[in-house]
Amino acid sequence: MVRSNRLLLCGALATLSMTAWSLTALAQTPAAPEATPASQPPNDYAKAENWLCRPGREDACTVDLATTVVSSNGKLTREAFKANANAPIDCFYVYPTVSMDKTGNSDMEAGPEEKNVVRSQFARLASQCRTFAPLYRQISLTALRAMMSGQAMSADRTLAYKDVLDAWKYYLEHDNRGRGVVLVGHSQGSGVLTRLIAEEIDAKPFQPKLISALLLGTNLAVPKGKDVGGSFKNIPLCRAKDQLGCALAYVSFRSNVPPPSNSRFGKVSGENMMAACVNPAALKGGSAPLHAYLSNGNGGTATVPESRQWVKPQQQIDTPFVSVPGLVSGECIADERGSYLSVKVNADPNDPRADDIAGDVVREGKIAEDWGLHLIDANVAMGDLVDLVAAQSKAYVKQQKKSQQLSAD
Repeated sequence: MVRSNRLLLCGALATLSMTAWSLTALAQTPAAPEATPASQPPNDYAKAENWLCRPGREDACTVDLATTVVSSNGKLTREAFKANANAPIDCFYVYPTVSMDKTGNSDMEAGPEEKNVVRSQFARLASQCRTFAPLYRQISLTALRAMMSGQAMSADRTLAYKDVLDAWKYYLEHDNRGRGVVLVGHSQGSGVLTRLIAEEIDAKPFQPKLISALLLGTNLAVPKGKDVGGSFKNIPLCRAKDQLGCALAYVSFRSNVPPPSNSRFGKVSGENMMAACVNPAALKGGSAPLHAYLSNGNGGTATVPESRQWVKPQQQIDTPFVSVPGLVSGECIADERGSYLSVKVNADPNDPRADDIAGDVVREGKIAEDWGLHLIDANVAMGDLVDLVAAQSKAYVKQQKKSQQLSAD
């Protein structure tokens, strides 16, 4: 019954001031001159300050993730969150484009934007895994704005990748100790991880330790009608909850606002190739309810907080997140518009709950339809992603125990 306001950001530049951004967008923008990689010294990932998240400390992943469940009848229920200090697997996260630094590449000082996006997209996985999230000198939002305005500035894409590669190598040498790993990224972070997987994991000795790769908000190439090939040669798409060594990718759009012809999402180049779409709530395909964790407008996401009314009459909600069972559902669609996760809002004007969700990119008062729901790619199915990692973790532990028993026999 309640119509909640869509995300409104003032002005073309402010529209993307806190959003994520895929490397696909970079590829479609005039190239900027790159700094010489050798001119930038490598980061020392032995230093604690070069990580947003590491196990056993208070950091960007140890935050309040309490959630208010808003039922269709208007009932509010508080859902607590608890991290698992004894989680048997690890999660390694590369965040999207959020840096507000004025240079083409960000610095190594964690700002509120980096911390907030961890809270929104990654920290909840601490219920299933030890969390690792390195800072890296990503292509900044300043560089994005410059490129979009036709005034490209110096930015080094290679530097961003090399930082993540160095962090990954440090993690493998000092922290992994044979544990299985889930790789998690969004947008620019997914693009960096796609390269890392292709160059360092696919058909390499570490591949058996890859539990899954959750590559959100990016165009992962696969052959049409197939689950393996394209971006990765030996890593298939995830089609079962207990499947190991697989990848999940999607870009999200409203069901009533599908990708327009100028969208940078849901399409890849190459004959007989398509962008992968795997619905976290229905791995084999079809429509299913999405378990979303949405911002309550007080720092829960990387976006600008907005005023919310989740039920009528309005009730006070003091948690950073809300969950809205049954309000949103998703289905992977592949048609002439592209391949994407179609998100339907199941509004009921006769119940007291809100009839819409925020998440659109809005520019000068107009929805930027080509961006879809890129702002909330992770949030709209976060509960399903957590459930998937939980199932994969159990399958991995079972596999390891079986392997150890066979070795002992």
